[in-house]
Amino acid sequence: MAGEDTTAFEAFCAAGLWPSLGRTTAAKLAAARINGPDDVSRDALAQVEGVTAKRAERLAKMFAEHQPRYEVAALLHATALPVRLAAAAVDELGSGAATALRADPWRLLDGARGSGLHPRDVDRFALQLLDDRPEKSDGRRGRAFTVFVLTRATRDGHTVLPEDVVVAALAGLDVPEPVTAIDAAIEDGIVNDFPSYGDEQPSRLLGLTRYAMAEDALAEALGRLLSTAEPLATPEGATAVTGGLDPAQRAAVQQVAEHGVVVLHGGPGTGKSRTVAAVVELALARRKRIALAAPTGRAAKRLEELAGHGATTLHRLLGAQGNWSNGSRGGTGEFLHGESWPLDADVVVVDEASMLDAELAAALLEACADGTHLLLVGDPAQLPSIGPGRVLGDVLDSGVVPAIELTELHRQAEGGTIARLAASVRIGELPPVDDPTREVVVVRTVSGAEAAQRVVQLVTDSIPRALGIASSEVQVVTPVHRGSAGTQSLNVVLKERLNPGSGTVSGFDVGDRVVATANHLDDGFANGEVGVVTAAAEGSLTVDFGGGPVVVPPRALVDLVHGWAITVHRAQGSEWPAVVSVLPPEASGMLSRPLVYTAWTRAQRHLSIVHAAGAALSRGVREVGARPRRTRLAALLRGDA
Repeated sequence: MAGEDTTAFEAFCAAGLWPSLGRTTAAKLAAARINGPDDVSRDALAQVEGVTAKRAERLAKMFAEHQPRYEVAALLHATALPVRLAAAAVDELGSGAATALRADPWRLLDGARGSGLHPRDVDRFALQLLDDRPEKSDGRRGRAFTVFVLTRATRDGHTVLPEDVVVAALAGLDVPEPVTAIDAAIEDGIVNDFPSYGDEQPSRLLGLTRYAMAEDALAEALGRLLSTAEPLATPEGATAVTGGLDPAQRAAVQQVAEHGVVVLHGGPGTGKSRTVAAVVELALARRKRIALAAPTGRAAKRLEELAGHGATTLHRLLGAQGNWSNGSRGGTGEFLHGESWPLDADVVVVDEASMLDAELAAALLEACADGTHLLLVGDPAQLPSIGPGRVLGDVLDSGVVPAIELTELHRQAEGGTIARLAASVRIGELPPVDDPTREVVVVRTVSGAEAAQRVVQLVTDSIPRALGIASSEVQVVTPVHRGSAGTQSLNVVLKERLNPGSGTVSGFDVGDRVVATANHLDDGFANGEVGVVTAAAEGSLTVDFGGGPVVVPPRALVDLVHGWAITVHRAQGSEWPAVVSVLPPEASGMLSRPLVYTAWTRAQRHLSIVHAAGAALSRGVREVGARPRRTRLAALLRGDA
């Protein structure tokens, strides 16, 4: 038994499940005769080379606090499953997670959403933990697999699925009685069922309760704000701030003054920022409290600069607490502001609203007090939110909320070619690029390997030398992770060229560009934020994400990757002076109008398009629109659901 404990203990330490324990210190534990959980104490840790008495006390305290993680890690290790899943299991199931899993091993799926864990892995886990051999018809198994199917659908953005789709998926997972399994999940309260609407009769719709509640809350809050807002000014009174605006922009300002919720949408260069600045000017003239926010730090900073008023991220505006996930993980975070403690603002403006998923949007709307004026600013032609829901598109499709689309291009001297190219892509056209100003440059290549070489050349030499834009202001955006022109390979090469080093802490060195792949709001950074490592100490990094230095503790390092090259989804909501958009052959099957449009509109002053996708690019822009998402919000707003 001791040997098993030692092996599980080593895996526990290596997985970063013991906060404040770095890899270097972990490698020294055995020399101090710390080989298992029973060996951990303050006195024993003080004998580890390089560990002070104060740090030994902190390490011992951290291990005691995270004993539930170790208990789950030991169960996972015995079944050869990744012990890193222990953290999510404890977050989901609480300090009694190990006991809960012994009673119902399939609940491991609840705490492993987005981890890649498959039901067959959990069947093996159940076989190991249960005294009696489990049956395929076990109600606990059916419930968990129903949740798994619906959770997998949320990764594609769906908040609901037709029952027949869920039944077919459960049958494919060898669940003998799918309808019984679905009913068990509904009875448990983790799944809701709804009458179908539109052309989907007679199948009922099924969805995870958390997203059903979010869409219900969204529809209710939108109706509440629309019915309770008092006009900020008369149409004539709003004219004081609309000088120099085109008719659509003036109408948008007047709509915001009159209605509780307004959507302002359009492509780059159409004057959305100038319109927002006029709304801010009007609100301040009327002595109204105003709050500006965006989903990402870069977008918030840009909004602040263009609107001439302080702005912040949505999570910080709402007072995020805990590891809120924004859809990329099964987050458990909460917000300080909500229905019982609303935002201290009369006018709330949210930019990059296409990134709002159902849960984040619901939290925002619930935090707006009666009478608040809410302006949602976005571009529905961009990729939708990473998390489930289709908030901006559903609100527009419902026809219930006043909306103004800006179409006239104003950005000519600054961003003219980029804006015109984006406007064409937005309507499914891909014109030839002939730009003597070199604002947009197309580099054609025949393979992913050649594309990768050209990307590195552009970032490290051509763009800095020819355009005077430093490599530190150039961002590479690619649709894929793998392949020679994917994020993984490109980041290896770019690190070698731009910041060579041995990887002092978890593969990172001072000067490395990094991107967050999950939210760690307690630690000061959010999913998708790009920063630069400014210091590396034992087991932790200091990163400047643009708002000042942030200490990234050991437990959060797993959610950082190098960020010279990032995916299009990760780039959404941010802009850079120069962008290199690489389209390798491996991405041919995934190219779509929203993906290409989102990638190219990240560029402010220069866009290099490294094109190796052949005819797939024009075909994708011309024929492949946004992937449909099954949601209820538009129907709820119209009163159809």
